[in-house]
Amino acid sequence: MTLLSLKRITVVTFLVGASIDVSSGFTATMWQEAPAMPSFVPSKTEGVEIELPDFDELFNRIQQVSPLARLAIEGGTGGFENCDYSSPKNLKWKNLSAKKKAIVHHIDKIDNFQGLGCPIVRFRSTLKGPCIGSIFAGFVMNLDEREKWDPQIKEVEETYPIYDVEAANLAMNFKYGDCKKLGIGYCQTKSNIVVDGREQLTLCGIQSFASGATLIWGTEMEETHNHLLPDCERHTRAKSHLFSTVLVPSGPDSFDVEYVLQLEVGGSIPGFLTQPILIETVKSLFKHADTVYQDKEILAPYLMGKEELFL
Repeated sequence: MTLLSLKRITVVTFLVGASIDVSSGFTATMWQEAPAMPSFVPSKTEGVEIELPDFDELFNRIQQVSPLARLAIEGGTGGFENCDYSSPKNLKWKNLSAKKKAIVHHIDKIDNFQGLGCPIVRFRSTLKGPCIGSIFAGFVMNLDEREKWDPQIKEVEETYPIYDVEAANLAMNFKYGDCKKLGIGYCQTKSNIVVDGREQLTLCGIQSFASGATLIWGTEMEETHNHLLPDCERHTRAKSHLFSTVLVPSGPDSFDVEYVLQLEVGGSIPGFLTQPILIETVKSLFKHADTVYQDKEILAPYLMGKEELFL
């Protein structure tokens, strides 16, 4: 592969050198058009490189909106009971639901987060069963699994997986667990009575931690990268400005999950119409997860080591 033959893909480029202090708040600008020191890694598609983000900035943002992710990254255990939900103090979360006995027992949001015109929503759940992160990742990244809880999904595919995840670990300086999977993914949704079909192009990854925790993350690529979209009919672009799902063991046969998403649906549809759909869809995800993690037949290959935890 020669340098001239490579298509350099600017996936996401966060501000360089951002602080990891969770009390510092978000930086004003998410993207940088001309990074001084771009970091490229090859994908499994010949002639295509992936430009990596500033992982310090990415994981700093995740830790600010997800105390459970912060606990996992810091090497903590025990789940929600060991999380600090009082910081950062500058983020004012509004509680939408608090039901101790529900599968999703807490839902919170911040409206118009970062001035992007859409809320960031956080879901908390405690599930019974072994804390196997790859199963949960499959709910989101595998079309067959996604269709079981998301009636609007039409297509999910990993278009440009990284050639060697060790390159990502090196770029992370081994500070954020062990990167097990990283790549560019495409998804498309069906039309419904509220919105027409949407499409997304995201950079996603999976981090594994010695404590048994798993962090699944993603962020949207910019409009300038639309040439990476598959060769098919174009649809209104939706954007996941930030996506994070973390699983942390909370007991010998239970684990806590925190799911955070800031989704800009796109188009002119007001948020009060789309937010209820988003909330009910995520609840369906956790209902499906609750069933799967207690199904001994499904879990058996993972527990016996016959199923690859991260493909």
